[in-house]
Amino acid sequence: MSQSIDAHSAGAAAAAPAGGLLALNNVEVIYDDVILVLRGLSLFVPDGEIVALLGSNGAGKSTTLKAVSGLLPSERGAVTDGSVTFAGTDITTMDAPDRVREGMSLCMEGRHVFEHLTIAENLTAGAYTQKNTADDLDLVYEFFPKLADMRNRVAGYLSGGEQQMLAIGRALMARPKLLMLDEPSLGLAPLLVQEIFGYIKRLNQEQGLTVLVVEQNARRALEVADRGYIMEQGRIVLEGSAAELRENPDVKEFYLGLGEEGGRKSYRDVKHYRRRKRWL
Repeated sequence: MSQSIDAHSAGAAAAAPAGGLLALNNVEVIYDDVILVLRGLSLFVPDGEIVALLGSNGAGKSTTLKAVSGLLPSERGAVTDGSVTFAGTDITTMDAPDRVREGMSLCMEGRHVFEHLTIAENLTAGAYTQKNTADDLDLVYEFFPKLADMRNRVAGYLSGGEQQMLAIGRALMARPKLLMLDEPSLGLAPLLVQEIFGYIKRLNQEQGLTVLVVEQNARRALEVADRGYIMEQGRIVLEGSAAELRENPDVKEFYLGLGEEGGRKSYRDVKHYRRRKRWL
């Protein structure tokens, strides 16, 4: 049964089962020395699984990915308490480029491809930590044959879906152990969203790639994920297997739009809802 993170002891993430790739243990993040965004967040990403991190706007999902990938200092943010562990190594204070070398790749929200470069040049740029890239290019073109057909096209002329494929492909060029995706469905039509998540599932199943995906499209994310976490106000309020979360009545009402009154809601819009009081 899905359960509140508060039901666990403070050291839950540290006591995560063997085989874990990523663990955040009671992480606190502050911006500009005053703005508290993450409030003792703990989560665990097992090796070889897809984990979905869900939540409303402003819950702290993107900040969580920046804490993991080492990008907080560029935005005047810092991990001020807790720890981030990757493959058994404490990386809490490690520089972002070193985290890439350790095996992390992040696809940021909005894709951020190099618009003036070709597809092939974008992919090559993603392999700056690697020496031999031919096999990696072959792998990306195998998974994304559309990119192979357009390899000499300038990235700025690609559609949103094609740019998302390119962003994922570029991240794969670093040969990651962990692929992190921030809102991969953002701005895409439903059929393209289905296609992108199909690629994510294939990479996990065929390449054994571990994936941490941040999404507001909870329905699609929970279809491909093995397990999930739900964030509100900078901390985890629910966690469980994807199947458990899909059947949880709170998740159905607030994230899948299957509540009694219909329509998707946000906790920000329901100040005295009894389940919210129980969670927060």
